[in-house]
This record gives sequence, structure tokens and C-alpha cells, in this order.
Amino acid sequence: MPVIVVAAAVAAGAANNNVFSGSAFEFARTPQLVSMGCVQSATGGFARIQNGSDIVAEEFEPFILTTPPVIPDHMYFSDYSAVGDRLIIAYRNPTGGALTLRAIAQISPMG
Repeated sequence: MPVIVVAAAVAAGAANNNVFSGSAFEFARTPQLVSMGCVQSATGGFARIQNGSDIVAEEFEPFILTTPPVIPDHMYFSDYSAVGDRLIIAYRNPTGGALTLRAIAQISPMG
């Protein structure tokens, strides 16, 4: 099962449009089920999850944790991907200090 594990530092007042950008698994190569989780280093940031044209989660405040998301405890989001769908977790930091978003995506090919 392919897995994406990232930690993205986002400066004060900045945003990261896709923490999975550049991953070998960012775009679905086969139909697949994707389970995702994300946490942030401190309060104040906002994440949004999208898979292809599906909005999986509108902007929300991720839980605060200083480690990667715990499997299965923090894997709240899942969606099916069609071939070519792009997996996106966007993160916005409106605070006065840098924040880190940690995210995991577990990918289960369906075909």
C-alpha cells in the first residue's frame, strides 16, 4: 500500500496550496481508495482536503499534535480516486508565527 507522509512548515500569513505536491502518488494512476489524516503543530491554521473534483473537507482546524497523525486514530477522511485525480491538502496560516502541518495519505489501489 503506497503511503505519503509529509511535514510542511508554513510561515506566518502564508499558505501551502498542496502539501502533497511533488509526491509520486499525488496523481492517481489506478482507481484507488485514499484515507487521510492531518494535524498541526499549534492552534490557528486551517486545512482543506480535495481529491480530484471532490471536496473531501471544507476548511477546518486540524487537531494539534507534534507527531505525524496516528493511524487509525486521526484518519478521519477517505475518498475514492479515479485515474488522474489529484490529491490535495491545502493549508493556510493566518497567525503571527510559523506552523507545521503533518499529513498522511494511505492509498489502496482498487484495480
